[in-house]
Amino acid sequence: MSIYTKTGDKGQTVLYNGRSVSKADVQIDAYGSVDELTCFLGLIISKVKKEDKIFLTEVQKDLYIIMGFLAGKKTSLVNLETRINYFEQSIDKITLKLPKLNRFILTQGSELSSWFHVLRAVCRRAEREVVRFFKSKKGLYKNQYVLVIKYLNRLSDLFFTLARLYNKEKELII
Repeated sequence: MSIYTKTGDKGQTVLYNGRSVSKADVQIDAYGSVDELTCFLGLIISKVKKEDKIFLTEVQKDLYIIMGFLAGKKTSLVNLETRINYFEQSIDKITLKLPKLNRFILTQGSELSSWFHVLRAVCRRAEREVVRFFKSKKGLYKNQYVLVIKYLNRLSDLFFTLARLYNKEKELII
């Protein structure tokens, strides 16, 4: 199979179900934004400690499942609810180790913390693109849509919390 199909040369792309759509379609924006998120996540995975590598690789796999769903693949998203619960537990556990948050913080500090802030912002953009796509679908697969949005929302919260944690580990409280 060739890496190039030449359909993109005319501003079109083919979805998982074989349907051809414009590259300007909101569906393409949605899964393209999640794809960008997985790329930044891959960058961070190359820089974090081993236990975070393992967990973040599982998150990256989740995002690939979400991308498939957004591209039209019929797929089960039931595992996302379990992961969302894990995100919430992790956020709560990490937050106990951090100074109380009572103001906006600057998105700087250690290199890794700064990358987590970039990842958080990319995740939030992906969430907005996914919401825009779901709104265009007028309620189709509503329960799955809510689950994907909740997953991305909580994931960005986790990235924010990890950014704070990696600064604390470097004794950089910003």
